[in-house]
Amino acid sequence: MIGSLRGILRSKSPTEVTIDVNGVGYVVSVSLTTSQRLGNINEPAALLTHLHVREDAMQLFGFADDEERRVFLLLVSITGIGPRTALGILSGTSPGEFTAAIARKDHAALTALPNVGKKTAERLILELRDKVSSAEEPAPAGRETDQLRAEALMALAALGFSRPVAEKAIRQALTEAAKSPVTVEELVRRALRQTGR
Repeated sequence: MIGSLRGILRSKSPTEVTIDVNGVGYVVSVSLTTSQRLGNINEPAALLTHLHVREDAMQLFGFADDEERRVFLLLVSITGIGPRTALGILSGTSPGEFTAAIARKDHAALTALPNVGKKTAERLILELRDKVSSAEEPAPAGRETDQLRAEALMALAALGFSRPVAEKAIRQALTEAAKSPVTVEELVRRALRQTGR
């Protein structure tokens, strides 16, 4: 897992940057906000990252701060919201404004975002309202669970499971493990048991 990059910014566009880390150029998809926060070409740059694994590709996404990465992971945990849509949302609003819109059920603010129609806005509110509310409280467990869920989902996708099957298995595994802490590896093992493998 690539969690962060620190190197020299070699190229930059509104949606993609290349960072040279000791001679290796990493192409990273970013939101417009993160692109604007990076410095000039050939200057030092640092990003938090998330490696998104699909059946046909591995793609690196970069974030200016942990809050943006946290909201991205929340978004891609929702069926029908892919990483490109998530980056589009983060390009149209800040993480704080987005979570505030979810918390107050502001359909108008959400549908003003790129690629978010009425049905998508309703799904975002339905699936994220409780997570956003718990994230506002000073309890890190909700964030840790979201990170666990996202990493386990990637692992199961890499093993060939479809997203709906993987999400169902992870939900069942998290319910089973609710009373005790669990690592990503343990969560994946429990989820595999749920699928019968």
